[in-house]
Amino acid sequence: MVDFHCHSVFSDGELIPSEIWQRVRVLNYKAVAITDHADPSNLELIIKNLVKFKNWYKNLAPTFIVGIELTHIPPEFIPELIKESRKMGAEVVIVHGETIVEPVPEGTNLAAILGGADILAHPGLIKEDEVKLAAQKGVFLEISGRKGHCFTNGHVVTLAKKYQAPLIINSDAHSPSDFLTKELALKIGMGAGLSYEEVLSIWQIVEKRFL
Repeated sequence: MVDFHCHSVFSDGELIPSEIWQRVRVLNYKAVAITDHADPSNLELIIKNLVKFKNWYKNLAPTFIVGIELTHIPPEFIPELIKESRKMGAEVVIVHGETIVEPVPEGTNLAAILGGADILAHPGLIKEDEVKLAAQKGVFLEISGRKGHCFTNGHVVTLAKKYQAPLIINSDAHSPSDFLTKELALKIGMGAGLSYEEVLSIWQIVEKRFL
C-alpha cells in the first residue's frame, strides 16, 4: 500500500509531515509522498522543507518521498516548472489535472504529459489521444479517492485499460479521515472498473517504478 498524493500544512492540508507519516505507518503503508499544492510563489519553500524532513526520516519505514503538486498553473508554464521541481529535489512531480469539479485551465493534462510529470492527478474527462500519449511516456493517471475528483474514475480506468496507460490509486488526503486503508483503496479501484488482481498489479508497478 502506497499513497503518492496527500497534503500537509505547507498548502491546504491539516497535518504536519510527521503526523502524516505516523498515520500511514499505522496503516502499514510501504511509502508515502507529500505533494503540496504549488506554483512559482511557494515551490521552493515546500520542496526545501520536505527535503529537510526526509533527511531526518530517510532510514525509517514507511519510505518518505518528496513530492509536489503543480496546481492551476497556465499550461505553458508547466514543463519548465516540472524541471525546476526536480532540480530543487522533488522525487515525484504531480500535476493537478483537469478535474470536472474545479476550473483547471484547458490544456493542463496535455502539458503535464508532454512535460514529463510522474503523475497526472484526477485528469477528469481526459481525451483518448492524451491517454495514448501518457501510455507512451509512462505518465501515471490517477484513480482518486477524493470526493468530486473521483467522479470520473471510471472514465479514466476505461481509457487507461484500452491503451495500457499506467494507473495509480491515491487518496488526495487533506485531513486525517482522508487516508485510505488497503481495503478501501481496493474497493475504489474495483469500483472504477478494475479487477482485484489488476489493483494488486497497480501497486506492484508503482513500487517497481518509484521505490
